[in-house]
Amino acid sequence: MNAWPDGWSDNNRNQRQQQTPEPPLPPELSPRRAATGSGSVPRQQGYGSPAPAPAHGGGGYGGGYGNGGDGGSYGPPTTTGRPPRPGSRARRVKVTLLALVVVVLAWSIGTYIWADGKVRREVDLGTVIDRPETGKGTNYLIVGSDSREGLSGDQKKQLHTGSAAGKRTDSMMILHVGDNGNSLISLPRDSYVTIPSFKGSESGKTFKSPGQNKLNAAYSIDGPTLLVRTVEYNTGLHIDHYAEIGFAGFANIVDAVGGVDLDIPRNIDDKNSGLHIKKGPQTLNGDEALAFVRQRYQEAEGDLGRTKNQQKFLAALASQTATPGTVLNPFKLYPVMGAGLDTLVVDKDMSLWNLVSMFWAMKGVNGGDGLSMNMPTAGSINTSAGSSLKWDMPKVKQLISELKNDEKVTVTPDS
Repeated sequence: MNAWPDGWSDNNRNQRQQQTPEPPLPPELSPRRAATGSGSVPRQQGYGSPAPAPAHGGGGYGGGYGNGGDGGSYGPPTTTGRPPRPGSRARRVKVTLLALVVVVLAWSIGTYIWADGKVRREVDLGTVIDRPETGKGTNYLIVGSDSREGLSGDQKKQLHTGSAAGKRTDSMMILHVGDNGNSLISLPRDSYVTIPSFKGSESGKTFKSPGQNKLNAAYSIDGPTLLVRTVEYNTGLHIDHYAEIGFAGFANIVDAVGGVDLDIPRNIDDKNSGLHIKKGPQTLNGDEALAFVRQRYQEAEGDLGRTKNQQKFLAALASQTATPGTVLNPFKLYPVMGAGLDTLVVDKDMSLWNLVSMFWAMKGVNGGDGLSMNMPTAGSINTSAGSSLKWDMPKVKQLISELKNDEKVTVTPDS
């Protein structure tokens, strides 16, 4: 049945078809898709690429992007991501480095504040009277005391320290830090010297000279300030800083650093100090280290032999502590610093920088940058204080002159 209205001829029908535009096709049936087949995806047309010929002969829908014609793309080609902007990578690197610097700076400042708050600045060198003039370089008086502070009864037995009241000095050293090498000079505690008049550290009263005695008696009489006064009086060398550590602190530092490697020259079996070790390379723990620096009865030179052991060990301890493996490792650095600072007593003018300089200089001595020696002596003498050591004064004067003027030390105990 003819669907066209009555009176319309086939010619009218053809004209009508030509004049009436076709309705727009949905995207899925566009000529582009029809050309590729149902369900397939045509290749994306590039910008300005020629459009394929219309499938049905008409003008169709726009061809290339922004142009007429059939079926190119409907917009710019899609991308998987935005390309990085020029310089964006450099900016990220700068931001990362800046953040790292801020973290390191904050950690350093925090560590400094923490450590500075733990330093026990308890010795006032301002109370020392009649002091010699300051020389060149910096002089530290480093003291190892037999203080039992912080030790329990079991620890005293374990460390063989005994329970004597008061405090005495087990070791005394002058560390000179200068431009011509560092020098570590041990002062034997049995040195027979004059204890001069002094101002009491607690009473503030001035006391007359007690006369001659062993050097460690000065510490027993009035502590660090009288010891500094006595050293300065008998040497003429100005002491700039004072540092003292007791038994507990010494042992704790050694344990915190993981022990100290030392080559023991011979077997040691000493019941007084409790040290029983074999000859050869050893890693000494805190207990063994303390016994090693205290024992003297098996040393051929007695107290002089002990001071040599103390120098050797302290230099090795400083060398092993002042390493990147300790300084840059917070899990090792903080226990080591905490163990030392908890029991380290220094003068009121001692800064953390001075402490670092002191330990670094001791490391330098161990590495060959300087020398270590005993104060020159001229043999033993019998005194009212018992067997004592007499200083070789001509050599002592030459040594002190070289230290005061920061000259290279040429004096040796055997020269």
